This record gives sequence, structure tokens and C-alpha cells, in this order.
Amino acid sequence: MNHRNRLELRKFVAPEFVCGQGALDLAGRYAHNLGMRHLLLVTDPGVRAVGWAEAVGESLTEAGVSFTIYDSVSPNPRAGEVMAGAEVYWSEGCNGIVAVGGGSPMDCAKGIGIVSVSGRDILSFEGVDRVPLPPPPLICVPTTAGTSADISQFAIIGDEEGRRKVAIISKALVPDVSLLDPEPLTTMPRDLTVDSGIDALTHAIEAYVSNASSPITDLHALESIRLTSKAMPAVLENPDDLNLRFSTLLASLHAGLAFSNASVGAVHAMAHALGGVYDLAHGRCNALLLEYVIEANYEAASIRYDRIGAILGQGQDEWMSPAGVVAAFRRSLGISGTLSTLGVTRDMIPALAERAYVDPCLATNPRDLSREEIEEIYERAL
Repeated sequence: MNHRNRLELRKFVAPEFVCGQGALDLAGRYAHNLGMRHLLLVTDPGVRAVGWAEAVGESLTEAGVSFTIYDSVSPNPRAGEVMAGAEVYWSEGCNGIVAVGGGSPMDCAKGIGIVSVSGRDILSFEGVDRVPLPPPPLICVPTTAGTSADISQFAIIGDEEGRRKVAIISKALVPDVSLLDPEPLTTMPRDLTVDSGIDALTHAIEAYVSNASSPITDLHALESIRLTSKAMPAVLENPDDLNLRFSTLLASLHAGLAFSNASVGAVHAMAHALGGVYDLAHGRCNALLLEYVIEANYEAASIRYDRIGAILGQGQDEWMSPAGVVAAFRRSLGISGTLSTLGVTRDMIPALAERAYVDPCLATNPRDLSREEIEEIYERAL
């Protein structure tokens, strides 16, 4: 079950990205070069409050590019917010989009781009390769390190009526440019730093054990795990250290390049279900599910999980299972509790398992899981 055919055909897609201090200031130049005359700047109230949307706006103004700000974006972006953003895009005569923020503004921006050229409801694009028309140019300026929405072909949108998260996966969703500047990360609160860091780690782990992995995605996944294991504990002690913040940003970049091309697995499928029903932080859901999914999957990818455990557990005095190493690592970052402490109740487990079972992310899990087995994982994490 651990065997991978290195010669099996695989594709790899990635946007142009610029890394380093001051990358944010290039937004105007790239917008101008992409032919944007008037663009929609998609962000959220929190990012506006700390000044990063304004900083990007200054760069746009200096380059002679006008813009309209749309910041009606929730922590888990909703379909209604996407559709409202598309209305603003049309009414303002925009011909491009810049997203400033974490995964929520970036996913919302991707959704707005899809709708702007199709006129269709965003939820109608659920699934894999169902975006027929290329969206307008998109530049991303991430202010967190974890979601990797700035380089991936994924967008996760909330269906409020159905109380679920919808995964839209298409090469058309890969942004044109990502500007990776460590300075915006210095305004992240501790909990967001931890949750986004665990999100990056989960991306990397699930990409590495994915049944769609390749030698190229493996390189990025392992480097992300290595960077996260060193940088995350250190950055919590020194949150203003730009070198440490940059390491977490690189960890997110490598994880994104891995999972965007190898996809993820049961952790994400199950976390999407939780986020849809309970509107919980995605990274925290990943953190509380990851060790239990590793236990369920272990026999299907034991060699790979052992390698992950060896990287994360380097320096430990005694041997621990990969699941145990992951559990110890998340506890060392201050993540304790269980799903029940987040408000998840046992009576909802069958409905959660049903949602996770049909999530497209489950297709690349290293082991085929039944609904009953997914219920058992939720039970253990409760």
C-alpha cells in the first residue's frame, strides 16, 4: 500500500510568486502590468483595521490603478458574500481583482472572479474541473501563513442554507500572482498564527500521503513539514521576528504547492463538514482531527507517516507513533481540548460523516474510508 509509481503521469500548476520583505509594495506594478484599469480590492474588516488593505491601496494608486474596496467577507466566506461581491465588480466596471488577507478574502475573491464571467450562482461550480471560463486576473497578498489560497487551485465557499462548505477545484482558480511579504504576518494574533500554521502542516502531511502525490509534490511537502516543525514554536516566542515569519510563510508556500497538485484527504473533508455545520475555524478543526485520521490511515501509508513523524519528532528522547508526535506538537503550540470543547455534539456525527463522505477531498485520501469509519474518527476526536 506504500508503493508509489514514480513514472505515473502527474501535472503541476503554480502561479508567479514574489517572496521577501517589500513584496506587498509591488501590487500596483503587477496590477498595471496585467492591464487592470479599475479593480476590486477584496479584503475583510480585520485586515483593513490593521492597515494592510490601505498599504496595498497606496501601491495601486502610485501605479495609476483605481480600485473599489469590498470587505464584506466573513471568516468562513459565504456564497451570498461572493454573489454580492460580483454585483459590486459589475457595477464598478472592474477588470481585475486583488485579494488582501487570509484564506477567506482570497477564496471569496476567487469566487467573485468565477461569477463575474459566468453570471451563475457560485455553488453551481462545486466539484472538480467545473469552471469553464477563465476568471479575470487575480493578485493575492496573503496576511496569514497557512491557507495557501494565494497559490492553490482550491476555493472553499460556505453554503449557508445547506450548512456545508463547498469545495471548488480548478486550474482556473490558480491566481496570476502571489506577493509573499512577511511583514503583514506580524499583526496576526497568537491563535490565528497557531491555527494557520497547523493548517499548513495539515496541507503538507495530507499531500505527502495523498494517492495523487508525485516526486515534485513530495519535495515541497517534506520541506513544509521541516520548516513548520522549527519555525512555529519559535515564532510564538518572537512574533515580530521577520525571519521567523518568513519561514512560516515559506512553509505555507511549500505546503500550497504540494496540496494544490496532490490534493488533501480525510482531515480536510471532515474539517469542511465541521466548518459548514458549526462555522468553526478551519485550522483548529484540522488540528483536532489530524492525529485520529493518521491513526485510521496509518497502515495504508505507514512508511510515509513514519517519515513525517521522524521530522516532527526530531530530538525527542523516546519513540512515539506519528499520530502521537502530531498530538504532542499541537499541544506544544497550545492547542488543547477536543471537538466537544468547540461545541460539537455526538448527535450530529452521522450528518457530519455524510457531508465528509461526499467531499471531493476524500478522493485522494490514502485509504478508502466508509461513512461508519468516518463516524468513528469523529467519535475519537470528540
